[in-house]
Amino acid sequence: MQDFLLFGAVGFAAQIIDGALGMAYGVVSATVLLSFGVPPAHASASVHAAELFTTAASGSAHLYHRNIDWHLFARLAPFGIIGGCFGAYVLTSFEGDVIKPFVTTYLALIGCWLIFRSFRKIPSNPVPTKVVAPLGAVGGFLDAAGGGGWGSIVTTGLLGAGAPPRYVIGTVNASEFLVATAVSLSFLVALVTGHWQAGGSYMDHAAAVAGLVSGGVIAAPFAGWIIKSVKERLLLRAIGCLIVLLATWQTVQILGLA
Repeated sequence: MQDFLLFGAVGFAAQIIDGALGMAYGVVSATVLLSFGVPPAHASASVHAAELFTTAASGSAHLYHRNIDWHLFARLAPFGIIGGCFGAYVLTSFEGDVIKPFVTTYLALIGCWLIFRSFRKIPSNPVPTKVVAPLGAVGGFLDAAGGGGWGSIVTTGLLGAGAPPRYVIGTVNASEFLVATAVSLSFLVALVTGHWQAGGSYMDHAAAVAGLVSGGVIAAPFAGWIIKSVKERLLLRAIGCLIVLLATWQTVQILGLA
């Protein structure tokens, strides 16, 4: 019960942040799971299982508030799915201790990027078509391999290209449901076929998954409202610092200094 409540709080906070920024649910959740000693593949699988529910709720909220650009959605989602499936395959091909330093470094870089981005002025122009497919593919791959990052990569990339924040965040949140579904199915296939050798202990983290789902689903309906109400720059700096601190602690643990 204690684990359920703890990860329920994590899931709630992560989804509130994600609803405001269009990013960071997976990054925050995965970083916390890794900090508690959960192997990278298990952490990513847990986060994406939770995202099946949270992204459905969040996407519905953005649909209700008309925050989705369907033309952008149709160009973005397919490449995110392809990249996500490949990332899940790569992650389940290595032992957790081998891949964890790379995942931790990636999460730390994402945290630094969020802090840096909070000091930049965000333009608002049409998105060049040529940037959508690469962003989707890279975002999907890193999201699956790192346990999070779809929003951090895709949202920041689209905003950097000049897209309107409201429709970028709404569209990225909505398309994330399809990416999370594809990644979750990839983990399931890897488990059933025996490709994921360490997957048998996945249910050891059932309480964490249930907590992330419950907290995220409770917070998700507020996503469409939060995007219109919360100051983006303050949240970017706060969550960026949190991710960097957690990643630093993981690095200390990996090096055996704690």
